[in-house]
Amino acid sequence: MNIKARLAAGEFICAPGTQDMVSALIAKDLGFDTVYASGYWMVASAFGLPDAGIATYTQMLERISTLAKTVGDTAIIADADTGYGGLLNVRETVRGYEAAGVQVIQIEDQQFPKKCGHTPNKKVITTKEMVTKIKVAKEACSKDETLISARTDVYQSQGYAAVLERAIAFADAGADIIFPEGLTSEQEMRDICKAIDKPIMVNMADGTDTPILSAKELQDIGFSIAIFPGTSTLAATTAMYNALSHLKQYGTSQSKDVELYDFQKFNRLIGFEDIWEFDRRWAEDEKDD
Repeated sequence: MNIKARLAAGEFICAPGTQDMVSALIAKDLGFDTVYASGYWMVASAFGLPDAGIATYTQMLERISTLAKTVGDTAIIADADTGYGGLLNVRETVRGYEAAGVQVIQIEDQQFPKKCGHTPNKKVITTKEMVTKIKVAKEACSKDETLISARTDVYQSQGYAAVLERAIAFADAGADIIFPEGLTSEQEMRDICKAIDKPIMVNMADGTDTPILSAKELQDIGFSIAIFPGTSTLAATTAMYNALSHLKQYGTSQSKDVELYDFQKFNRLIGFEDIWEFDRRWAEDEKDD
């Protein structure tokens, strides 16, 4: 699915976060045509670490590449943090993510190492520095369908006026998508969408100060893309916590209060039917040996 063409046609894109390959397969199975590779949740899932600039570009590229192979023709929007360093790092990050199959590469204006956009003590680079990063990122793209999403995390330290100022500068610098992180009211959402004549992405980060609205409501406000990065992980964590709590207390996984995904269905989800078919096809040759 070509995100650039879909945005040009006025199509609204709703992308769930995929913290691992199981969540990616479920999203694909449910018919989502776009998924979001969140730095926060992928780092948490893969390494059990906080989103604080600890995971390296190489580690994230490996994770992103695996995701691309897993979801096939499902489009990917991928969090590339700050580009993992300076301008040269930005160029190599864009080249690597693009080669892996990412259609939208998201970079942000935080200082390196970065922190999750909804946690304290974030520091941002200057608008001029970020504008240069955007220009380098755009120049690094080799495919016409690759888009650069420019995120600003300035809200926490400088407020909405600074967000708007940076959003305009990022759009003028050539960013294809503008991502104002951490807005705290529907009015701010409406204002930013009216002020910027480019696709705007919004983060539906469950449990934060950003109002959580439906895809329809966000489209009506004027957004073009909505990501729900933590929904699947938070739901899965609750389910795992409840199941393991029951196991710890009662010594069994069986309970009417613990809902388990069907094992045979899970086998099919991860591709065992192909393995079984392969075994059937070649079973006779193995017997002949």
